[in-house]
Amino acid sequence: MKIALIGHGVMGRLIENLAYDDNHEIVEIIDERDANLSVSELAEKLKIADVAIDFSTAEAVRRNVEACLLAKIPLVEGTTGWNNEFESIKKLVEESDGTFIFGANFSVGVNIFYRIVSQASELFAKFPDYEPFIEEQHHSRKKDAPSGTALKLKALVEDKVGREFSVSSTRAGNIPGTHIVGFDGLADQICLTHVARTREGFASGAIVAAKWIVDKKGFWEFTQMMDEVFK
Repeated sequence: MKIALIGHGVMGRLIENLAYDDNHEIVEIIDERDANLSVSELAEKLKIADVAIDFSTAEAVRRNVEACLLAKIPLVEGTTGWNNEFESIKKLVEESDGTFIFGANFSVGVNIFYRIVSQASELFAKFPDYEPFIEEQHHSRKKDAPSGTALKLKALVEDKVGREFSVSSTRAGNIPGTHIVGFDGLADQICLTHVARTREGFASGAIVAAKWIVDKKGFWEFTQMMDEVFK
């Protein structure tokens, strides 16, 4: 598989190394030197790839989507913080008959954690004295807070318990990512925790998503891919 990397920071370099280990080819790397490329110029650089993987910035997502649509290649979107453009980007992909897969978190473990949290929330919905909360921690370079993963967890819990609640965020040092979903009652507190030891889980998941999406069409969430795996 020929991969174009958009963004060559920590995640981009991890994906590069894992891709080579998995016998894939990195045919193009787009970094900050390409920030001023037009959509058509970027598309020209990307069209030699089978798929693009984007871990750049939220501000660049629309341009990257438009360029991949023009180049007629699928895009794996690992960047978060673009929720305000979600509906317009979805419409753009669908109207262009493009291919796009995104995820608040590409870690397989986190996606299993989503299912555990959803099932637990369904149980706690029967006992309203337990109040839910979420705490998340990430490295100081992460711009969006709460994280996309925390927002996804919040939506899962709220869907089951039928009430809104708060999310607290910490940004410090080099924390890869910790998410705690808690249910606090009068007599006790129950917490479910996912701790990322390294970012390799996110990178390997993005490559799995690229292999899965490369021969498909449509607008997909990583959880939909995982649903297929869990069948």
